[in-house]
Amino acid sequence: MAKLTEDERLFRKIEDKIKRAIFDYGLINDGDRILVGLSGGKDSLALVDLLGRRSKIYCPRFEVVVAHIVMTNIPYCSDREYLRSCAEEHDLPFIVHETSFDPSTDTRKSPCFLCSWTRRKALFEIAKAHKCNKIALGHHQDDILETLLMNLTHQGAFGTMPPRLKMDKFDMEIIRPMCLVHEADLMELAQVRGYRKQVKNCPYESQSSRSTMKGILKQLEEMNPEARYSLWG
Repeated sequence: MAKLTEDERLFRKIEDKIKRAIFDYGLINDGDRILVGLSGGKDSLALVDLLGRRSKIYCPRFEVVVAHIVMTNIPYCSDREYLRSCAEEHDLPFIVHETSFDPSTDTRKSPCFLCSWTRRKALFEIAKAHKCNKIALGHHQDDILETLLMNLTHQGAFGTMPPRLKMDKFDMEIIRPMCLVHEADLMELAQVRGYRKQVKNCPYESQSSRSTMKGILKQLEEMNPEARYSLWG
């Protein structure tokens, strides 16, 4: 039997975690039609790559549609043709949808929240139009743990983004197939696959505390290498 290369070993490691998440949390069932939001970042590119490969496997059998949302009021320089090629590499339909938000409409909410909600709403609309019953987002384990720390710090609430969330209002499920995958593995995958970095010049990005929480999570892991698994539990 031929030995796996380092690249193949990395793919196998990530795919095993996705397979475990799918079955442990009931994320994907036979007959699902799943919309993947492709922003152009490493996480969403990896999700398209990994679900595109997985959709060729017959257990469970599902379809994937890829959507790229352009927020017209934020400076963008995304290479749409490159993103299209990433979807078409796996024979997946690719949709571009333009929308925008006005940060002055609700000063109680941060522009990051309003932008995120506008994108999410657009994903629901695209999913309905293309007969998808689930939306897959590219959040990895680090994202979920950082959200936990943010909620504890800012909201006094012990909660985070679940691997699977049923949205009764929209008759849709949100799933996070990479919920068990470490960001470090996705960074390595991005190098192996040569993902092109998309340029995004967001005027509100510095207002987010997520980068601070990323540093805190790293500090916790330096104190205790098992910290992320304790938080996950």
